[in-house]
Amino acid sequence: MPLSHKILHIIGNRPHYMKLAPVFRAVQKKPITQIIIHSGQHYDPNLSSNFRKDFELPEENYNLQIGSDSSLGFLAHMLAKLEPILFSESPDLILVYGDTHTTSAGAIAAAKLNIPLGHVEAGLREYNKSIPEEINKLLTDAVADLLFVPSETGMNGLLKEGKEKNSYLVGDTGLDLLKQSGEKIKQASSILQRYNLEEGKYILMTCHRAANTDNKENLTQIVNAVAQIDEAILWPLHPRTRKALQHFNLLHTVENSTCTLTEPLGYFETQALLSYARRVITDSGGIIKEAYFHKVPSVIIDQQTEWLEIINAGWSKIAGPNTEKIVAFTKSEIESDWKELYGDGKAGERIADICFRYLENKA
Repeated sequence: MPLSHKILHIIGNRPHYMKLAPVFRAVQKKPITQIIIHSGQHYDPNLSSNFRKDFELPEENYNLQIGSDSSLGFLAHMLAKLEPILFSESPDLILVYGDTHTTSAGAIAAAKLNIPLGHVEAGLREYNKSIPEEINKLLTDAVADLLFVPSETGMNGLLKEGKEKNSYLVGDTGLDLLKQSGEKIKQASSILQRYNLEEGKYILMTCHRAANTDNKENLTQIVNAVAQIDEAILWPLHPRTRKALQHFNLLHTVENSTCTLTEPLGYFETQALLSYARRVITDSGGIIKEAYFHKVPSVIIDQQTEWLEIINAGWSKIAGPNTEKIVAFTKSEIESDWKELYGDGKAGERIADICFRYLENKA
């Protein structure tokens, strides 16, 4: 079958690979050429290229190698580097993922060059414009031609904003990836033995948001909670978090607790740990959602989350960076039944089908 269209994917961090993989695999079944641009937003191999190999994705066609920068500096550099590539490749459709600076820069570039844009994970809101990711979501959804929504909450939000046209409730690509990775996750479960963890008798923890890592008081509250929890905790450390713990002289408090620190872990190991954990403590939206996939309750150490349906279902509680609440919520019981909130694991196929129909109708 001759390739009749070209889709260009713009990614930049570890979660993007997780969102991209099911879509890329589904699009491969269509007569469509696929190009991948990596912004270089995550440049640590543990946070980026290792994930590409895990999901058997091809090497990126372009890596912009932007690295760390202020939000405006990142935006300026990425737009300048994207422009000649987009002119050269002349894609029929650009797909962006999630809510990062990479996402909003890709969206602005597409809009300015009149290239159709699809947003995977559209419609999510935290209703707080002081959060950089919230601005990225609003900007991207404002200019997207195709809005791929993971949940009914996201769809209802878009409808309230008057974005009914070209909004599609497709489900969550993260659930696709989980279902597609079952055997590899099972094999990775040996990680429990590596850290002497017993099924259902430990807490998995992550913390990486700048609001926590860059704020001494917030990080101290979180670390004090860790010190007070009399239960095995496994905490894979984001590079930013490790530096912050050292900078604020908090590392020794963690090391003298029941918590074990590790380097960042791969997707399959993380999912295996999530599936057997009793609780999760996190400020990561992705981990909140994945914990729910595994029917594991989570304690949120951020002030808000875009995954409102999990809060409403009673499977996540917002403690914020508050020692008392974090400790209390790790002990609280779940009083509601688990239900499917994110589709049936076929979001990637729906996205590929919608993109292909859209491109055929424009041809």
